[in-house]
Amino acid sequence: MLNNFKKLFSAPPERALPAIPPGERVYAIGDIHGRLDLLVDMAEAIEADNASRGPANSTVVMLGDLVDRGPDSAGVLTAARIWAGQRNVRIIMGNHEEMFLEAFESPDVLRHFLRYGGKETLLSYPVSPEEYFAAELHEVQEMMIRAVPQEDLDFIRSFEDTVIFGDYVFVHAGIAPDVALELQTTGQLRWIREPFLSHEADHGFVVVHGHTITDDPEVRLNRIGIDTGAYESGRLTALGLEGTERWFIAAQDNDGAISTEIRSAA
Repeated sequence: MLNNFKKLFSAPPERALPAIPPGERVYAIGDIHGRLDLLVDMAEAIEADNASRGPANSTVVMLGDLVDRGPDSAGVLTAARIWAGQRNVRIIMGNHEEMFLEAFESPDVLRHFLRYGGKETLLSYPVSPEEYFAAELHEVQEMMIRAVPQEDLDFIRSFEDTVIFGDYVFVHAGIAPDVALELQTTGQLRWIREPFLSHEADHGFVVVHGHTITDDPEVRLNRIGIDTGAYESGRLTALGLEGTERWFIAAQDNDGAISTEIRSAA
């Protein structure tokens, strides 16, 4: 009887902290949305931080939505491709990359794409603004086909749906709760908000995601959201992970002067 009471009132065992495998270091970058200036400074900050922490097999994971809304999506794609040629960079496809690719085939998707930041993407390529604003929808589609190089399209098509390191799963938008990771659809991985955002139960891993803008990174027991609205707020956020340690790197546009800072994510 006494032993039963001890079991009843004893504290539950402490849950092990989520961890990245030994010897690995991961940097996840939130939604860039055409802010080449912020990406350049973020890349420099990540490389400096990585060098300061000693030897490790480091990987950068971009969480998707490199394009749309901001002023230089074409430049972001070029910079990401160059960076990936210099170090280990893995890139997740976001819903905006999905729309970008589908807009070349579907007028309905093209109309939606242009309304939600695609106009800025197209104008970051060699497209005349005067011609763009005077064009019919089918003419805009023809402009896209002429202006966007095949290497950019091939690069986007190489993007991944999920990246996994240890106890962390990296996706663009989130996951459908209570659905096995291998059964998640691309629609869920790239577009979901609810019920993922308000779900509090353990997924069996921590989901690192973008897609949903918050003023500051959101750290929950089962997820970490790092989309801080770079195109609008001027703040691009990255999450660093090594072992059980977490830290944030922020690149902030202060009226044209970009500064970076590092702080603990504990």
